[in-house]
Amino acid sequence: MKIGFVCLAVPGHFNPMSEVARQLRARNHDVVLLSLPRIESAARAANLPFIPFGEKEFPAEKVSEILDTLSRLTGEQGLQFTIDTIARRTKTKWHTFPKLLSATGIDALVLDDCDFYSEVVPMYLGMPYAVLSNALHFDFSGETPLCVYDWAHLNTREARERNRQGVTKFTRMLLRSNAELIADVKKAGLQLNWEDRSSLFYESTWITQCPREFDFESDCGPRQFRYAGPFNSGARSEPAFPWDRLTGEPIVYASMGTIQNSNADLFRTIAAAASKKPVQLVISIGNLLRPEQISPVPNNAIVVNHAPQLALLKKAAVCITHAGFNTTLEALTGGVPQIAIPITNDQPGVAARIAAHQTGVVESLEELNESCLSRRLDEVLNNSMYRDNACKLQQAIAKTNGVSVAADLIEEAFGLINKSN
Repeated sequence: MKIGFVCLAVPGHFNPMSEVARQLRARNHDVVLLSLPRIESAARAANLPFIPFGEKEFPAEKVSEILDTLSRLTGEQGLQFTIDTIARRTKTKWHTFPKLLSATGIDALVLDDCDFYSEVVPMYLGMPYAVLSNALHFDFSGETPLCVYDWAHLNTREARERNRQGVTKFTRMLLRSNAELIADVKKAGLQLNWEDRSSLFYESTWITQCPREFDFESDCGPRQFRYAGPFNSGARSEPAFPWDRLTGEPIVYASMGTIQNSNADLFRTIAAAASKKPVQLVISIGNLLRPEQISPVPNNAIVVNHAPQLALLKKAAVCITHAGFNTTLEALTGGVPQIAIPITNDQPGVAARIAAHQTGVVESLEELNESCLSRRLDEVLNNSMYRDNACKLQQAIAKTNGVSVAADLIEEAFGLINKSN
């Protein structure tokens, strides 16, 4: 069986999904990654066969324009833009994948649950498929808040009604953005419950890299929903870093991820908040800014475009993050408490779990200033509760091997192993 992993062309989704693909390839399964051309070099570096699609619809300059726009958007604007972009990508797959999959001999697909409505392709073709949650998974039951909201989880009738209203609002956003796709699918004869997003993969294996211990408590997930743990083997290559500049003081590591990282003022606020503290600040600013754009930088700060995040988190006292799911999981894997500043998409839901499990604190981007961030930094540095709780998650994660568990579940879903083994 040849398994195609359909990957969103951004590092936050490519990195975890490629780890699972590599694990299956190491088990001698025939796997291939399908994505936009911009991710090909990363796939080749990961030693994964690659098949591009969307070259015409998403040329390099168009993708750069999309990412530049998204880097400047926050909240619901950022979420809507993300949904609109994915909708265009899904429509491309609907029109091109039947011939592409046939020509390349792909027998089964592994999809990302953020790749909304991509399930229509294997459903139309009668092809088996599984779903990975590389970002925080979506609970469409209404039992817990949908991950695009920063709501606390409360086991009350009022909270569940609020949650269901949130699901309805989000679903309407999906339906508006995917109206053309839905019309095309209906013409092709597929009758689906478009109002219930999870119905498209309710009977398919659905695997999240969220540790069960980090999620909200709920027993209402789909029958095939499985917790695996982080899809991170710790084996990825990382950029060079001036290790000789570290002074031995506690490290505060700050990163806003690989997309929402064009806000120079935010990085300046972080630098100012840490400037008078007995710490060493390391800021990773990504591709969109130059280090001089966030100057003046205090003497206790190191600013780089790209940092060896895994290595630094092994040494860090605190991680300041946009609550991107991978950065948060990597911090928890190292037992590092977080200061979360969510920006858009699933980050509010990740931040809500940080607050619920007290592995750190959460600050609103709109209300953030040097003074409040300075107080938050003191709180996390000086209150051992946050590190203790992060270490509890660290211990839970250490007992799992998310990459291996995910690979096991995919093998089982596609009949590649005997369930009794």
